Amino acid sequence: MKRFTSFRADFTASLVVFLVAVPLCVGVAVASGVPAELGLVTGVVGGLLTGLLPGSSLQVSGPAAGLTVLVFEAVKEYGLGTLGALVLAAGLLQLAMGALKLGRWFRAISVAVVQGMLAGIGLVLIAGQLYALTDAKAPGSGLANIGGLPGLVASTVRSDSALAALAIGAGTIAVLVLWPRWKAAARVLPAPLVAVALATLTVWALDMPVARVQVSGLLDAIQPPGLDDLGRLGGFGVLGTVLAFALIASAESLFSAAAVDRLHDGPKTDYDKELMAQGAGNTVCGVLGALPMTAVIVRSAANVQAGAQTKASRVLHGVWLLVFAAAFPAALGVVPVAALAGVLVHAGCKLIPLRALGPLWREHRGEAVVLLVTAIAIVTVNMFEGVLIGLLMAVAKTAWETSHVHLEVKVPEDAAEPVQVRAVGNATFLRLPKILDQLDTLPADRDVELDLSGLRHLDHACGAALTNWAEQHRRSAREVELVS
Repeated sequence: MKRFTSFRADFTASLVVFLVAVPLCVGVAVASGVPAELGLVTGVVGGLLTGLLPGSSLQVSGPAAGLTVLVFEAVKEYGLGTLGALVLAAGLLQLAMGALKLGRWFRAISVAVVQGMLAGIGLVLIAGQLYALTDAKAPGSGLANIGGLPGLVASTVRSDSALAALAIGAGTIAVLVLWPRWKAAARVLPAPLVAVALATLTVWALDMPVARVQVSGLLDAIQPPGLDDLGRLGGFGVLGTVLAFALIASAESLFSAAAVDRLHDGPKTDYDKELMAQGAGNTVCGVLGALPMTAVIVRSAANVQAGAQTKASRVLHGVWLLVFAAAFPAALGVVPVAALAGVLVHAGCKLIPLRALGPLWREHRGEAVVLLVTAIAIVTVNMFEGVLIGLLMAVAKTAWETSHVHLEVKVPEDAAEPVQVRAVGNATFLRLPKILDQLDTLPADRDVELDLSGLRHLDHACGAALTNWAEQHRRSAREVELVS
């Protein structure tokens, strides 16, 4: 009886997750510049394969808005055929990291960097999808998209078809914001499905002149990478993209797992096994030429809130996606692109931690700076380099904060006795100017006893600088005694 009750809960939850996943899978694919069906393929693999593997029992995997910008840039740079090779290599890298027990180390990544990464992705995603809201083509990079917004507004005002598409997109966003407030209805039908369905019905009923999703058929969309595509993996730029895929997908999945663990009382995540499960899923997605996958907090939270108890719910959601993709692919052809753009604009807004930024600035200003720098770097440069800049900022901030050192100076009244200086803390090159400035303020006509025994850490740069200072002091006919 207990097993039947559990299966019934998982069955119901799987339907909810399926209804949430369909518009997101399709929307992410369209925004990534690939056939809509490939988003469903990734969702199917995330359910049927990753859903079966150990790691996290309740989080759900599929194509994510967090990788949209990176995938779009990769497809634009290397072509759709190479996408499968990139995802395949990223999946194998994730499998290797999981086998080496590196999954738990992703928890050591600065939260500010992750929030900044998501904020930067959100800004770039919003800037790009604002063009799709009006059935216009985005210029390309984040800065170009932002710089072209005034021109987009001017061209939209002069075009009836663009205004019609904008109305559909804006209406979709309004439904996404308002529908969850009707809690009784939101428990039955998820907001993304309702918003896209209403937009599709409106376009059909009014015969509005807006762009629809292009459908090529599930089998036609699947394009396994060829030998030429695999041969491109040796390029430096391609390897950087693979590394970005693997690291960002892994970080997003494992942070999602930590968030999902806080939502339920069941078994907690084994991070190394979850990393290998994500790697297995991405390896298969790469073989099929589909989008990369991550664990997605939106679908995972919907799964938990719908009452899922075991991994059966996420596996069943993959079954429903497969049935839909195989039996009703033509249904995608009636969905307006502007509606999917509205879904992604809304998703992009949720990636920006506006509420958390104020308290973070007041309580941990350095963390807030890291967040902002990471987000701005992603918008102005690119995803991979932006994340690297954020990580370097976080490391530099931590090094600065942990390298506190101060000098305790005692000047005896008897001029014959040496000035006693005791250094306490962590002496690193970051604090070297401060240390030398304080030493230079000591009486020029007195001997000095410099006690370094209070230092917990003395790096090579500081040690060499203090030795040089002592030598210079001795040349002035004064004695310096170093005590370590």
